[in-house]
Amino acid sequence: MTTNRRELLVAGLGTALVACGHAAAGSRREEKEGEEEGEVTPAEDLMREHGVLRRVIFVFEECSRRLQAKEELPKDVLGNAAGIVRTFVQDYHEQLEEQYLFPRFEAAKQQVELVATLRVQHKAGRALIDRIRSGEGAVDAIEKFRRMYEPHAAREDTVLFPLLTKVLGEKTYKELGEQFEDEEHKRFGARGFEGVVDEVAGLEANLGIADLAKFTPTA
Repeated sequence: MTTNRRELLVAGLGTALVACGHAAAGSRREEKEGEEEGEVTPAEDLMREHGVLRRVIFVFEECSRRLQAKEELPKDVLGNAAGIVRTFVQDYHEQLEEQYLFPRFEAAKQQVELVATLRVQHKAGRALIDRIRSGEGAVDAIEKFRRMYEPHAAREDTVLFPLLTKVLGEKTYKELGEQFEDEEHKRFGARGFEGVVDEVAGLEANLGIADLAKFTPTA
């Protein structure tokens, strides 16, 4: 084999090896990016949990409407809806906020007045859910719950949660996402959030309010 031919073969092999290395690195990079894109951030996690709360409030409102109109109300729907608020919203979602978020905002002297109000409203919400679950004064309790929690959730979504990265820092923010996910599956099983959404959807179906298209104005 001539020197020139050997040099060409060696050069070609080197180019092929470099190309393979680049392809493998690119594949690993794409895989990592795909994993990161699939992750739910703490803010997204908390905001979608607010979506569950809003859907339960919608169930509450339909129950209240039927109670006031003296229409038939499927057995246990109101109690089960209140149970979801207690276990998923108050004993889980709000506990995460009070344990992991509120103290950090207070330590950073960020939105301290808002955090103080949110704490008070969490406590007030528990009292209202107790009333709804008991069935005594449920209509009044539902209206007070709705009136408080609609602006409560909206203020967190638009003021508090957008500041999480700034207050926590990137590293703690990412770690918090993993903690939230672990806690979610520990409390609610393998399906976690999706399982709770299914429970709410079942209540909506039982009340005949599951078809979103029915609420589109015709004029």
